[in-house]
Amino acid sequence: MIVSAGNALVRYSLNTSSNAWLEIQWYMFSAAFLLCAAYTLIHNGHVRLDVLFGRWAPRTQAWIDLFGLVFFLLPFTLLITRLSWPMFVESWRIGEISSDPGGLVRWPVKLLIPVGFALLSLQGVSELVKRVAFLKGRIGDPLERHEKVR
Repeated sequence: MIVSAGNALVRYSLNTSSNAWLEIQWYMFSAAFLLCAAYTLIHNGHVRLDVLFGRWAPRTQAWIDLFGLVFFLLPFTLLITRLSWPMFVESWRIGEISSDPGGLVRWPVKLLIPVGFALLSLQGVSELVKRVAFLKGRIGDPLERHEKVR
């Protein structure tokens, strides 16, 4: 927020701007979004059809989560991790820099993509293990603790 507010203040009060500061603002937004996705999954904060989901029994919810994790989340996150890694490696190899005057190097932000999706994949596996353990009766409802936190 400080960088964003500083950019706006400098742009409108001094009638000047810096591409580097604008890019660092977007890099930090990307980092927050990509690196916090796994954290959001830990705390059951991802969007879903809670209107319907909340009405179902905990075991039904666990089965739906299990299905979503196995057939949607994990294949998608693993695919994005796999496809984005070569993009980062190439950017690192050539020392890619933004085409904007005064722009920043690009490889750090490109590294955020495979790292963020790999972390989300790992958390997805953790959630998968929790749902299976719950369905086998080995642990309590993993979603229950998050409802109490809110």
